[in-house]
Amino acid sequence: MSTTQSTITGFHAHIYFEQSSTEAARTLCEQAAERFGVAMGQLHTRPVGPHPMPSCQLDCSPQKFGELLPWLLENRGDLIVFCHAQSGDHLTDHTRNIFWLGEVQSLNLEMFG
Repeated sequence: MSTTQSTITGFHAHIYFEQSSTEAARTLCEQAAERFGVAMGQLHTRPVGPHPMPSCQLDCSPQKFGELLPWLLENRGDLIVFCHAQSGDHLTDHTRNIFWLGEVQSLNLEMFG
């Protein structure tokens, strides 16, 4: 068992949606922010950064993420959720330190050079 300090300082959960599910995504993110005290980002109505779909980001600590994740599993409905760690290594955080709730999507990783 490793005794080194984790380099993971937080997690992002990106809620992906289509035009027809915009309000479901907004509601899910607002409820998560209120219930868990996590930061809710802007609701992007087009793909932004590496994300292939419109999305909204939830930003939380590792401790809060442990509470948020089961709730997202139970409440996401048909929405896709992309989760990744925040360690400062953006490429690793978007390729190795990830998991998906729902259908896996292809990210645009070119921006991480």
